[in-house]
Amino acid sequence: MTRVWFITGASRGLGRAFTEAALAAGERVVASARDIEPLADLCQKYPDSLVRMPLDVSDRSAVLEGVDRAAAAFGRLDIVVNNAGGLLYGMLEEATEEQIRAHFDVNFFGALWVAQAVVPHLREQGSGHILQVTSMGSGGGVASVGLYAAGKSALDSASQALAMEVEPFGIKVTILQMGGYDTGLFTTGTTATRPNPLYEPVRAKMAEMWGDEAGPDPSTAAPVIMELVGLPDPPLRLIVGGHSYDLVQQMDRARTAEYRAWEHLSRKAPG
Repeated sequence: MTRVWFITGASRGLGRAFTEAALAAGERVVASARDIEPLADLCQKYPDSLVRMPLDVSDRSAVLEGVDRAAAAFGRLDIVVNNAGGLLYGMLEEATEEQIRAHFDVNFFGALWVAQAVVPHLREQGSGHILQVTSMGSGGGVASVGLYAAGKSALDSASQALAMEVEPFGIKVTILQMGGYDTGLFTTGTTATRPNPLYEPVRAKMAEMWGDEAGPDPSTAAPVIMELVGLPDPPLRLIVGGHSYDLVQQMDRARTAEYRAWEHLSRKAPG
């Protein structure tokens, strides 16, 4: 049976790559984004398999209505990719309340609204697979992108709970901890704070650590996702990227080592 995908943030980056891969595999896709014009070429190439949908995931009412229209477009939903997101770049002290709230409205709350909207459809048909796009850094914060990691970490935790809640209904959830792909996140997808010169040494250190490498093309991740959605028993979490896998393991070992170093102090409390 041809599966139906619903993908947010589908006009560029990973969302575009997943859309192209699904269409090339003969699947049908409802591709949503704030700006759907970049999808015009795919619409011409796959007129019977692609439906474009303008959608701002931060608008809960629009999401609820949009998901209903997406389910009606091809009669069902099988794979939901919560990919829409952006980057708030800057130190915590520098970020304004407006910037922080706008960032979480898309990266965290937007994904929650989509999940709330699709679950009734998937439950009714007794199947479905929700892919929550987080980050390899969702397990901890890094200077200058701490709010991005915070949003992804919150989504990671909520998604683990969601997986437990919907499993009895035949719905699968996989948290995609994506590595550093060349998605345009640090350019077109970035909102920057007003720099405080006191943090310049930290910025320089972070820039040196990251280097100038843009990362691999998002299309290189698509085959992994296509294999994932074909698994009868997919994992709850998947690190996407070999280099990222190694970095996550390093971070986990460092955290475990710190816990052990201070175990004596932890055990002085009875809780």
